[in-house]
Amino acid sequence: MDIITMARELGKEIQKDARYLRLVAAREANDADQGLQELIEKFNLKRVELSTAINSEERDVDKLTQLDKELKDLYQEVMENTHMAEFNDAKHELDDMVNFVNQILVGSVNGENPDLIEKQVGCGGNCASCGGCH
Repeated sequence: MDIITMARELGKEIQKDARYLRLVAAREANDADQGLQELIEKFNLKRVELSTAINSEERDVDKLTQLDKELKDLYQEVMENTHMAEFNDAKHELDDMVNFVNQILVGSVNGENPDLIEKQVGCGGNCASCGGCH
């Protein structure tokens, strides 16, 4: 089996993994949550409104401050939604696994023994064996 075929097989196995399935379910729950979708739409509209105000020739500092506060409040509300919280937890868990897989691959390419590569916690400062920042 060649390397590309093995990578495709790894991809298929990842898609069977409970962490991946949890993320898919969380994404579907987010999509089905009409209240969350409305909050995200309000957030996006507020972000455009703030961007327009920032780029305006006649900047109103009070208006910018108010829009910034409203944007932060909407963001907080989105992030406190139970479906969004579950999505973020699931995404973090899957990203953690993918980063470790990547760390093993990068370490192997750099000559390390794949069986001895341990999961890195935080940044050690040596980028040679880094699987990427998260």
